[in-house]
Amino acid sequence: MKVRKILKWIAVAIPIVLLGLIAFAYFSSSNACDVPAAAAPANPIRAIVYCEYGLADVLKLETIEKPKPEDDQILVKVHAAAANPLDWHYMRGTPYLMRMMTGLRKPKEIRFGVDYAGTVEAVGAKVTEFKPGDEVFGGRTGAFAEYVVARAAGSVVPKPSSITFEQAAALPIAAVTALQGLRQGKVGPGTKVLINGASGGVGTFAVQIAHSLGAEVTGVCSTRNLEMVRELGADHVILYRDQDVAAEVRRITDGKGVMVAYDSVGKDTFEGTLGSLAKRGLFVSFGNASGPPPPIEAAA
Repeated sequence: MKVRKILKWIAVAIPIVLLGLIAFAYFSSSNACDVPAAAAPANPIRAIVYCEYGLADVLKLETIEKPKPEDDQILVKVHAAAANPLDWHYMRGTPYLMRMMTGLRKPKEIRFGVDYAGTVEAVGAKVTEFKPGDEVFGGRTGAFAEYVVARAAGSVVPKPSSITFEQAAALPIAAVTALQGLRQGKVGPGTKVLINGASGGVGTFAVQIAHSLGAEVTGVCSTRNLEMVRELGADHVILYRDQDVAAEVRRITDGKGVMVAYDSVGKDTFEGTLGSLAKRGLFVSFGNASGPPPPIEAAA
């Protein structure tokens, strides 16, 4: 009886303690905006910052101190940066689960943006992979600024001379997401793959990567993007507004279905895609738990 009573009290106490810890973390959370600047920046640069979650009006162009690279970092002068749905999620703080990492009540990191491309200006004492003048691109919080620091290992790579800074800046989040999804499906030569959202940011890369891997690609898009998706490498194109996707897939594959269905926009469900899959086929989704970003005018 005594053990049962103790377990009962523990069962009651655990959620109370957890709620207390969450409440404490929520109301005690702060960021650099809460600390008044002691003096004007000695080496000022311009950067987009945000002090709280919300719509586009929380973003501000501010003058901040130029960052300095640590021993394992490089300092990059940003020539181009790209906006992603990920930035919208950071700005909104949604889905709310992500706030466990980014800050419960307000963002811990006030600098904004992820994708960038630029030129190395300085390197840390332990960096041997890069030198000043190298053209690079990568993903790092704080990319919407004149300068950003990034760890030399794993977060930044050399920019090929064959592409522009603008083209390179558009790659990291979207292209890596596409590659991760296709790797999950083990897409390779001869794999029949269906890509929903083939004309979107992730989808356009997924079509090109799957094609380069030797897969037989079927892209799903709207009528206006049909030719573009074909030019990117899709062997077949299905118009989701005018055609039954599952029926078209069955026709294209002689009733067998595709081995991989990659939803690059987070709109499909496994049940909705089941009619397109072959036996032992794999459904891969780049999910979006809080819905797509609103139209630009709604966030202005």
